[in-house]
Amino acid sequence: MKQISGNKLLVKALKEEGVDTLFGYPGACTIDISDELYKQDDIRVILPRHEQALVHAADAYARTTGKVGVCLVTSGPGATNLVTGLATANYDSVPLVCFTGQVSRHLIGNDAFQEVDIVGITRSITKYGVTVHKREDLGRIIKEAFYIARTGKPGPVLIDLPKDVMAELGSAEYPKSVNIRGYKPTTAVHIGQLKRALKMLGKAERPLFLAGGGVIIADAKEAFKEVVEKTNVPVVTTVMGRGAIPTNHPLFIGNLGMHGAYAANMAVSECDLLFSIGTRFNDRITGKLHEFAPHAQIIHIDIDTASISRNIHVDVPIVADAKDAITKMNEYVVPCKTKKWLDEINEWQHVHPLTMKKHAEMGPMDIIGEINRQFDEAIIVTDVGQHQMFAAQFTEITEKKQIIMSGGLGTMGYGFPGAIGAKLGNPDKPVIMISGDGGMQMNIQEFATAVLEELPVILCVFNNTYLGMVRQWQKLFYGKRYGMTDLRAGALTRRTNGEEKPEYTPDFIKLAESYGAKGIRVTKTDEIAAAFEEAKKNTKVPTLIEFIIDPEEMVFPMIKPGGTLEEMIIEC
Repeated sequence: MKQISGNKLLVKALKEEGVDTLFGYPGACTIDISDELYKQDDIRVILPRHEQALVHAADAYARTTGKVGVCLVTSGPGATNLVTGLATANYDSVPLVCFTGQVSRHLIGNDAFQEVDIVGITRSITKYGVTVHKREDLGRIIKEAFYIARTGKPGPVLIDLPKDVMAELGSAEYPKSVNIRGYKPTTAVHIGQLKRALKMLGKAERPLFLAGGGVIIADAKEAFKEVVEKTNVPVVTTVMGRGAIPTNHPLFIGNLGMHGAYAANMAVSECDLLFSIGTRFNDRITGKLHEFAPHAQIIHIDIDTASISRNIHVDVPIVADAKDAITKMNEYVVPCKTKKWLDEINEWQHVHPLTMKKHAEMGPMDIIGEINRQFDEAIIVTDVGQHQMFAAQFTEITEKKQIIMSGGLGTMGYGFPGAIGAKLGNPDKPVIMISGDGGMQMNIQEFATAVLEELPVILCVFNNTYLGMVRQWQKLFYGKRYGMTDLRAGALTRRTNGEEKPEYTPDFIKLAESYGAKGIRVTKTDEIAAAFEEAKKNTKVPTLIEFIIDPEEMVFPMIKPGGTLEEMIIEC
């Protein structure tokens, strides 16, 4: 029987798994894998400028295509640079398979050059991690990795590859099936529990659906929309669940939580039945735990058993894949009497609509409004901060639009590489990134990747010269002591009134141009439309549009620290 090296088997395995794009950065322990990848043409290899950017790009590629994102990095610092991206993907249930190089087996544990125990380091932030100690196990482990990453609750899997194992000759066979004892994900819904839940839904006077990111991950949006329309029950979403139902749907109220819409937070506080699907009830949506949905019976559908009743005690737990559960619900649901309840919600929306103050010059709502007008189809990628919450509040997400972001971990630096990964996976769709000036600088070196790969992403940088979200907390709760948030003045620089700050650095326009990208600076509302029109004309390179934003812009509503959903700061 023909024998091949582990390096050759890895490349063969990737092809068998249908991998068409790999995000990689080379090093001593993976140079032989790089050599094998060089010899083939079926898998496109993307070379970002930093491993953290690499894993974020693979993450966004996975979120926007439904495929598994694949990474390859070397040992030591190459592997440790994956940590933030692995944690990001783990929190948001993104399927990744990440291959890390490792020193030869006889050097492991000897503090060899570029040796780290990456499996140990990442054990708590991966779905599964393993070092391949025997060449004969390689094919099975790779097969299992892809299966584990995409089944059940998706997540990142890490495979550590010692260099000598990969050099060994062994069987060229790649397994056709997987049978992992102890890993049998539950997907089918328990009909008895579901009927019990639907009976409660039918009796409720103030029922409410809460849709989390699990609805989107399970590709259950269409089925969910049908259930909502059959029952006439209003919907709130988490930030990660935005788009589970079109945001222009009459039964969609808004996002709930720390920066949720007033009506959405009030609806959760006043409902008598909360039907939750695909959310883990983290602190950003619940506020004070024991006062969350105080009048409601709670139903919770989630594929992850550990997520049910972990933070919020539920009355009816249902462990199931969201799509399977919602599809089965569709067979049984009937219209609910919700007119009076909807009128009450509409009154909240009328009294406290989700809006922002109009500005003489330009505000975030003007920019996002123009994105909504100009793009009927798009993938919107955000970084983390105030701009992210503005985008989560005001972007219109319909059947042809998607919004992705780092939700659970809140990873600054996700936006730009995320846009690159999304565009690589969806070359025919417009990809728009929304970032702050702080987040943009965390992976700004990826201009080189985007230019060389000829990716015409549109990069919207909201430049308020501050780390805006932290500054907002400092303004509201820390006596306007803006320590470590002023990106012009420096970490702890205190300036007297009238003392000038230095010029902002970098000049984003010149920086973009130095990479071969396009740069546009916008300071007034009447310049916004033209900037986007100009960006659309650039079909080979990215365009950065820098929007000069007032540092005093605030995200409202906002839940007070330690407060309940009803204790919202509406404005200041």
